[in-house]
Amino acid sequence: MPGHASCTEVRGIRMSQQAAQIESRIRGYILENLLFSSNPSDLANGASLLEQGIIDSTGVLEIVMFLEGEFGLSIKASDMLPENFDSVDNMVRFVLRLQGGT
Repeated sequence: MPGHASCTEVRGIRMSQQAAQIESRIRGYILENLLFSSNPSDLANGASLLEQGIIDSTGVLEIVMFLEGEFGLSIKASDMLPENFDSVDNMVRFVLRLQGGT
């Protein structure tokens, strides 16, 4: 429809094209730099990265630097909460919120 954002159906969830692109870039970064894998099935979007031991406090800082550089964000110390960085899904929502896309 004209005037409506293009949406993609992903895992039963309607996702805007913007959210799908953000998800892809975040997943790619985590797979390549933290999991050292090229297998997308190694990373579930809703999985807790902290509980699975994929990231720790240093890993969160690496992700913050990636998100700032990749998406042109300025992340405040008050936003550096585990719930913003604990899963791919949470990071996508966080980036969209900072970009004003929610």
